[in-house]
Amino acid sequence: MEKASLLKKVAKASAMVALCSASFVSTYSMAEEKPVASQVVTEQKAPATASSAQPTPPAPVVTSEKVDNPYGLGAVWREGDFVARGTLIIMLLMSAGTWYIIVTKFLEQQQVKKQGQVARQKFWNASTIEQGAKTLDQKSAYRFIAEKAHSSTQSHGSHMLDRIDFNTWVTMTIQRAVEKVQSRLAGGLAFLATVGSTSPFIGLFGTVWGIYHALTAIGVSGQASIDKVAGPVGEALIMTAIGLAVAVPAVLGYNWLIRRNKAILEEVRSFGADVHAVALSGNMVSGDEPAQAKAKTVE
Repeated sequence: MEKASLLKKVAKASAMVALCSASFVSTYSMAEEKPVASQVVTEQKAPATASSAQPTPPAPVVTSEKVDNPYGLGAVWREGDFVARGTLIIMLLMSAGTWYIIVTKFLEQQQVKKQGQVARQKFWNASTIEQGAKTLDQKSAYRFIAEKAHSSTQSHGSHMLDRIDFNTWVTMTIQRAVEKVQSRLAGGLAFLATVGSTSPFIGLFGTVWGIYHALTAIGVSGQASIDKVAGPVGEALIMTAIGLAVAVPAVLGYNWLIRRNKAILEEVRSFGADVHAVALSGNMVSGDEPAQAKAKTVE
C-alpha cells in the first residue's frame, strides 16, 4: 500500500514538472515571436519612410500658347472687296479732315482773339481811324473792318453813290466787313456737320454689306456653326464702330467751335459798331475834309 501511494505521489510530481516545463517552453516561444513581428513591422515602415524621403518631382509648367486671331480690321481689309475698302477709305478721309479742321479753326480763333486784345490796346489810342488801322497787323480782322470804314467814308459822294444816304452807305460797308470775318471763321464747320450726320450711316452701310457677303459665304460652304458665323459678322460690325468713332469727334468739335465763334463775333461786332459811330461823328479816317462835306461845298 505504501508503495502504491508513493508511486502515485511520484506520478503527480512528474506530471507537475511536465506541466511547468510545457508552460515555460510556450512562454519562451512567444517571447521569440514578438521581436520577429516587430522586426517585420520595422522593415515594412522603413521602405515607406525611404519613399517619403525622396524629393517630389516638380509640377509641369503650363504654357499658354498664343492663338492668332484670324478676324479683325486687317482681315476686313484683306478679304474685303472694293466696296468695303472704299467705305474704309472714305471714313478715314472724313476722320483726317475732321481733326484737321478742328485744329486749324482753333488756332485761327486764338489768333482773332489775340488781334482783338491788340485792337483794344492800340487802335483807340490813335487820333483817327486811319492811324488806328495802321497800328494793327496787316492780317488782322479788326484792321480789315477799320479800313473798310475809312474807304466807305472817302468813296461816298462819287457817281451813283450820291443816291445812297451817307449813314446807310457806311453802315452797309461795315456790316459787310463783319460778315466776311464771320464767314471766314465759320469756314469748314459745314464739313464737321456733314461728317457728324453722315459717317454713322456710311459705317452702317459697310456693316450691311459685310454681313451680306458673310452670310453668302456661309451659305455656300454649308457650315452654320457659331465659329463660322461669329467671325465674319463681327468683322462687319467693325464698320459701324468706325463710323461712330468718326462722327463723335466731328459733332463735339462742331459744337465747341460754334460756341467759341459766338464769343469772338460778339467782340468783332462791338468793334464794328464803335467804328461806325466814330465814322458818322465827323472824325474821318484821315484829317482831310469828309467826302460828304466836300460834296456840299461843291454845291
